[in-house]
Amino acid sequence: MAKREVTSSAISRRSFLGSTACVGAWALLAATLSGCTSGADDVKVDASGDQASSVASGSKTSSQVIVSMTPGSEPPAGFNPFVSWGCGEHVHEPLIQSTLITTNTDLTFKNDLATSYSCSDDGLTWTFTIRDDVVFSDGEPLTAQDVAFTLRSIATNDGAEADLSMVSEVQAPDDTTVVITLNKPFNALLYTLAVVGIVPEHAYGEEYGTHPIGSGRYLLEQWDRGQQVILQANPLYYGDAPTIDRVVVVFMSEDASLAAAQAGQVDVAYTSATLAAALPSGYKLINCNSVDSRGISLPSVASGATLVEEGDMVYSVGNDVTADLAIRQAINYGVDRDLLVEQVLNGYGSPAFSVSDGMPWASEDMCVSTDVARAQRLLDDAGWLMGDDGIREKEGLRASFVLWYMAGDSVRQGLAEAFSAQMHDLGIAVEVKGASFDDIYPHQYSDPVLWGWGSNSPTEIYNLTYSEGWGNFAQYKSDVVDGYLDAALACPNVEDSFELWKDAQWDGTSGIAPEGAATWVWLANIDHLYFVRDGLNLAEQKPHPHGHGWSLVNNVDQWDWLEQ
Repeated sequence: MAKREVTSSAISRRSFLGSTACVGAWALLAATLSGCTSGADDVKVDASGDQASSVASGSKTSSQVIVSMTPGSEPPAGFNPFVSWGCGEHVHEPLIQSTLITTNTDLTFKNDLATSYSCSDDGLTWTFTIRDDVVFSDGEPLTAQDVAFTLRSIATNDGAEADLSMVSEVQAPDDTTVVITLNKPFNALLYTLAVVGIVPEHAYGEEYGTHPIGSGRYLLEQWDRGQQVILQANPLYYGDAPTIDRVVVVFMSEDASLAAAQAGQVDVAYTSATLAAALPSGYKLINCNSVDSRGISLPSVASGATLVEEGDMVYSVGNDVTADLAIRQAINYGVDRDLLVEQVLNGYGSPAFSVSDGMPWASEDMCVSTDVARAQRLLDDAGWLMGDDGIREKEGLRASFVLWYMAGDSVRQGLAEAFSAQMHDLGIAVEVKGASFDDIYPHQYSDPVLWGWGSNSPTEIYNLTYSEGWGNFAQYKSDVVDGYLDAALACPNVEDSFELWKDAQWDGTSGIAPEGAATWVWLANIDHLYFVRDGLNLAEQKPHPHGHGWSLVNNVDQWDWLEQ
């Protein structure tokens, strides 16, 4: 499966102020909205849609919105679910295509194409009944055969970023029934099906990504590569007609996004903690609830082993310093997450304790308070003695390691450097190195790496924790934890699995929690910040997964311009 990290642009306030006023990407826009009012409220939108204060009203100018996104949000293979559209690193609803099911703002499931679905007692067979009144944008009916074609194609496509490796067979016994057979129980498949867009078998070809045909809320009207995408409401859509007829998405860096808002050329502009104070006139700062975590993987085995992936990729495994449990636990207790949020994120974030803080499957046992004294005792008791240079040693091994982070990301750089300073106070030397992911991946199993993770699915825990999980960078292996994860995925009712996911994190004896294996140290959850034009209501937002991208417009069909 492809790695989940992609490069995204980041810029500090200092570098923006020293740059030109605008890169000019937004100059391509043909439409300009008027009738704005000024405002400076900070509106917090959480998963339930509750707001600290309401959006200021403005003039309803049109049923069009213009939204800026990161350059990395542009789908390189186009709008093709067989590759990464909807189900890539930053999962989101595919808009152009329909999905079997989708999720509510509380992440419970609801039907889209499906009218009902069920799971066999052994967890291996899922049966979906689908609507019989859906047509694609070319007027052809959507049937169960199209669903089967889509799922089979993704499951057998090595380039697909949606993980359907657990699917062994998909059948369509009639036009409204789909039967999915799994090779192992895996109820988290539902979270993937909620973002997998269904494509027409009769109209799929090499050019599908650039000329997609779907049955979703919107059609692709125009795509200027590297610049913008324009979506138009689908007149053949079977559901409620979108309140926003036209969606223009422009791809630009953070500084250009701010400049476009300052010039009034966009309605929604993504921003970061370093630029959030530069609120343009006529906009509000919207803070969307997110599950976008920054954490450091801590190899939990000694050096000397190797791991072979994808046939011929050989990786060194293990780190003699972080292999010591006392080091990993001391790091977790010794880090001051509140200070990191304040220093690096200007308060636009929250302390992180896991990859799924705030989710129904999150465990309270992952949460720890900063306790430097406890961290010092753990190290002392384990024989890590303070050296004359202020760095601890144990049996000739110095308590030092390299921490890798993605170069060009100001937030990760700031977190890495602040973390290093805090660890020095414990007697642990951390050398930070910024690099591209091509240079980081060879070290992913042997050195700590500062990663970005987070999605609206418990599969994050599985990928990072299961013995054979593709993101098990710590190389932690536990039959007990694997058993909880397997049992969680075998529950025919997803809600029944949540306690098992929690047990995998800590059951009182075993697990990955700080008082257990401490395979990661989680630092901060990143707030997703947007400048939103006065008078535009973004409706209820789901928690945003990792990355500033298409998840914002999951519900763009429900946005509206408020009357004065």
